[in-house]
Amino acid sequence: MLHRMDTHAFDALVIGAGIAGATAAAHLAANRRVALIEAEDQAGYHTTGRSAAIWIQNYGPAVVRRMTALSRGFFEAPPPGFTETPIMLHRPVLFLAPEEQMAQFRAMLDSGIGLREITMAQARAMVPALRPGWAKGAATEADAFDMDVAALHQGFLRQLRGHAGILALRSRAGRIERVGAAWRVEVTGGAVFTAPVLVNAAGAWGDQVARLAGAAPLGLQPKRRTGVLIDPAPWAVADWPMINDVGHTWYARPEARTRMMVSPADETDMDPQDAQPDELDVAIAIDRMQQALDIEVRRVEHSWAGLRSFLPDRELAIGWDRSAEGFFWSVGQGGYGIQTSPAAGQLVADLIAGRDPGPLGPDLARLSPGRFAAA
Repeated sequence: MLHRMDTHAFDALVIGAGIAGATAAAHLAANRRVALIEAEDQAGYHTTGRSAAIWIQNYGPAVVRRMTALSRGFFEAPPPGFTETPIMLHRPVLFLAPEEQMAQFRAMLDSGIGLREITMAQARAMVPALRPGWAKGAATEADAFDMDVAALHQGFLRQLRGHAGILALRSRAGRIERVGAAWRVEVTGGAVFTAPVLVNAAGAWGDQVARLAGAAPLGLQPKRRTGVLIDPAPWAVADWPMINDVGHTWYARPEARTRMMVSPADETDMDPQDAQPDELDVAIAIDRMQQALDIEVRRVEHSWAGLRSFLPDRELAIGWDRSAEGFFWSVGQGGYGIQTSPAAGQLVADLIAGRDPGPLGPDLARLSPGRFAAA
């Protein structure tokens, strides 16, 4: 048991218990004593716990797509005891393009993986509420699936505990310093954690953690994303696909079988904080959805917001800091953190152990935090 005012020695410390930190800690704990340090009362409170994730191969930059593909096997067959419920639920994605997005639509088809162009009649068969004439192009990614984010996240935390790792909640880092060959992290209440390796997986707070540790920030920008829950009755939506416009100005997907989650795909710059939905974004989400779909919205049943944090080039940063010894970055997941989590956690563990990163080896330069220092 951890006691306040005591010093607790580990082999690696991970700051941030969202999906990035949980996966990193779980993979590291296989052969190291690990402490996962979280400021809030619960793990994944700010972003992971507010994510309605779906695995989409055609989402994100090239490195993200490779990590997404590498993660699929884990979702299909997680380790024994990882979770009691399936992580995957098949759900195709329907991409729609109004006239002004047709150039983007053609580019998407040329560069995408597993995409199939379909007729508007076929699109309306998938989504009967689609308004005639709104879209001029349609395509599907048939091999996508919903993910049970809570089951995935808790599974990684279970792995951490199974390897005798520690999850320290309500432990906000207040002072971080390098003392000799170890990092020393003092948290809320006075407890001190030490280890030679410190993994910064603090999401929107990643640059703040870096400054506390004396490392140069990378330029992380948290962006608010809004979700709205509506009742689409009389439409029965349980078997509908996820619906995206190609320009990514809104999307919608079935939720809890009888409801629809709608988002305006907003990316509003914000400081790190407990994000709350803005009424204007809620109204925009409904308006954009209703332009495409004949769904009457009688009331908004629930709305929420979370932060998705991006680096200036919108790539991830996974690797050692160039100047702070023993300081390792795993940040910038943006909207890709859930679907890339198994590959990302394995890469963190491989690089810290000095192992061959396998198929991600050619991508290390693009993932390196040092690319910002070089620029």
